[in-house]
Amino acid sequence: MKKKIFIDGSEGTTGLRIFERFEGRDDIEILKIPSELRKDPDEIKKYINASDVTFLCLPDAAAREAVALVENENVTIIDTSTAHRTEEGWAYGYPELSPAHRDAIKTGKRIAVPGCYATGFITTVYPLVAGGILPKDYPVSSFGVSGFSGGGKKMIAQYQAEEREAELDSPRQYALTQSHKHLKEMQKITGLAKAPLFSPIVADYYNGMVVTIPLYTDMLTEKKTPEELHAYLEQYYAGEKFVKVMPFGKEAEYGGFIGSNACAGWDGIEIYVSGNEDRVVISTRFDNLGKGASGAAVQCLNIVLGCEEDKGLVL
Repeated sequence: MKKKIFIDGSEGTTGLRIFERFEGRDDIEILKIPSELRKDPDEIKKYINASDVTFLCLPDAAAREAVALVENENVTIIDTSTAHRTEEGWAYGYPELSPAHRDAIKTGKRIAVPGCYATGFITTVYPLVAGGILPKDYPVSSFGVSGFSGGGKKMIAQYQAEEREAELDSPRQYALTQSHKHLKEMQKITGLAKAPLFSPIVADYYNGMVVTIPLYTDMLTEKKTPEELHAYLEQYYAGEKFVKVMPFGKEAEYGGFIGSNACAGWDGIEIYVSGNEDRVVISTRFDNLGKGASGAAVQCLNIVLGCEEDKGLVL
């Protein structure tokens, strides 16, 4: 029997990408709300409670309101907003972090999809903290570069306008007050004692991102070489389809550069480890609309449905 899927917020960037990934699937039925009723609370309530799984692709406040409409205890909610990522009772939708994370997604009725920058950050920091390599009180810093699609419809329109500000031609740093919305999950999910210093940058291309964490090796619990950290991460994610620890020194094939748009259209995430015996740089590269958003949401659905995790995805 086909599972009934409803996408609340189907006309947004993430909602559209989720819908695209269902093309050709014969195991689900999409419940389509008429466009003129997509903001009608009573109609939304009907569709949510008629579904087996509802995706929320909404602003935070609207996502909370939508969850309050659930009356059918059998409905699974997969929320792509920031609203519930650190809430008790919600599974954090990153199955590769641990068997417990994957089991929580499989059995849970409330699943929060990680944020895009948070995905890149947590991919490397979580296993290092879990393995006792990175002290919880380490003063972690990070920077990331993303395409403008991560800013949603308003930013996309701004960048794609025929007449636009000249500064959009260059990368722009933002969240300068250190209050980026992903910081809360970055800290809580990894178990860090303090929120990281985080500097995100948006650049003039559509999608794809790189998130980087620099580390002093003598401030780790035990000093490690880049090769040793690479080997640890390679073992940690061994067998995972979506997380690829790239061969050590791979960036040399790109002339020593890691382009942030190279994984656009792909639903996995790459890890690069480089540096020297004193300072290590660990970078993740992926699509902010893939493993950083809709791809991760569909992966969570596949786990809930008990099918192959990469069904309908590009790996």
